[in-house]
Amino acid sequence: MVARMWSLLRFLIKGSVAGGAIYLVYDHELLGPSDKSEAALRRAEEVVPPAMYQFSQYVCQQTGLQLPQLPDPPKINFPIRESWNSGIVKVMSALSVAPTKAVNYSKEGWEYVKEHTK
Repeated sequence: MVARMWSLLRFLIKGSVAGGAIYLVYDHELLGPSDKSEAALRRAEEVVPPAMYQFSQYVCQQTGLQLPQLPDPPKINFPIRESWNSGIVKVMSALSVAPTKAVNYSKEGWEYVKEHTK
């Protein structure tokens, strides 16, 4: 009985985390226009480092451990829109050529098999 309750509790926790992540992505429109995604990234760059510092200070106080000072995160100063679009173009290009390449490779493979089975 306990094992079933534990697995149900784990499932509910995982579902809650996944649902929260989906809600957060939808609420901040991260899958929408790239300007909004860039703005969310900029907000995260401003908020996350101080939060990590505060959390590490809290852990140090609670445990008595001394954590070394972490280096500053690197600054990202390139337009995400351009790199995203170039990535999409490359993936779509590869997908459009894939059937032709598959036919060519299968012909080459068939010729290889025919040559080596004689």
